[in-house]
Amino acid sequence: MTGDGTRVVRAGLPEPEAFEPALPGPVFAAHFHLPGDAVGPYMYGRDANPTWTRLEKAIGELESPDGSAHTVTFASGMAAITAVLFSQLRSGDAVVLPGDGYQLLPAVRTRLESYGIEVRTAPTAHDAQLDVLDGARLLWIETPSNPGLDVCDIRRLADAAHRRGALVAVDNTLATPLGQRPLELGADFSVASGTKALTGHGDVLLGYASTRDAALAESVRLWRKTVGAIPGPMESWLAHRSLATLALRVRQQSAGALTLATALADRPEVSGLRHPGLPSDPSHLLATQQMRPGRFGSVVSFVLPDKAHAERFLSALALVDDATSFGGVRSSAERRARWGGDAVPEGFIRLSVGVEEPEDLVADVLHALDIAAREAAQS
Repeated sequence: MTGDGTRVVRAGLPEPEAFEPALPGPVFAAHFHLPGDAVGPYMYGRDANPTWTRLEKAIGELESPDGSAHTVTFASGMAAITAVLFSQLRSGDAVVLPGDGYQLLPAVRTRLESYGIEVRTAPTAHDAQLDVLDGARLLWIETPSNPGLDVCDIRRLADAAHRRGALVAVDNTLATPLGQRPLELGADFSVASGTKALTGHGDVLLGYASTRDAALAESVRLWRKTVGAIPGPMESWLAHRSLATLALRVRQQSAGALTLATALADRPEVSGLRHPGLPSDPSHLLATQQMRPGRFGSVVSFVLPDKAHAERFLSALALVDDATSFGGVRSSAERRARWGGDAVPEGFIRLSVGVEEPEDLVADVLHALDIAAREAAQS
């Protein structure tokens, strides 16, 4: 078996052809030549596109290296999330969502309930979703959770859900398929925002859903066609191009995040420090059992004393952008409570480590903390 670094460089590429590029450019076509009956791989731009096909093949090879995964790409991560939920659920069904997941899930809950779907929630930690699983049609897992970085046991939850006749979808955005493979752990769907670490450059909005079940893939694909949530060919090509460096980025970012988290552990003004790679983290043991060694993600979360302290810290950073999203090559951080929707303190910081040299990043973060502490003492 080839290693991840080799796999991401070659994933989804066509067979070599003399005088043609290794990764052909994006195909910009609303329609294709279609004589006779309406059959064929490419007929109309909302149905399929050769650029998507290559990207979907590449992602499928990462989510399931044995070649069994079917992948459907979307215009954004939320398009992929809602495609799985709304293609699989009907009025009268019940779905279990994480109570501490991505901050748009409450809005999704409102829409699901308006369609007559019962929504239950429970926290990610301690596999608490097991307690509300009976009778559900679908279990939605987010691990590590965003932004709290709790971890649940995918295999345990998937086995329990399947015994009850429920499907299982895992939001794998933070881990990426190089950090964790939900399909191998028993999930029916692995779903992610490709906007984040998968593409990693902050210049593409993208999402995808992968499954080993061809019928499930087709139902999600039909939803995409029906609502028109298709990715653009340029975005798809940029995403495929960016995949080639995924292994390098994941290694550097994961190592940098652990280095930073270790440095933050000694700061008196920092509380609630979380990173699955920290041996002291409540999720560390479970994370080591289902995530790949040394690939615990780029995100570190922690709490500063209050809103003003957090804002001073963010303003003092030189190498870290004050921006939302995570997984990019440039480090970013934000005071997460500014958006609402997350049950976090006003001083909660979600920091995404980029590919800067870890020692430079640590020095910058510690310097910004020093400045924030001095200004707090003077105020």
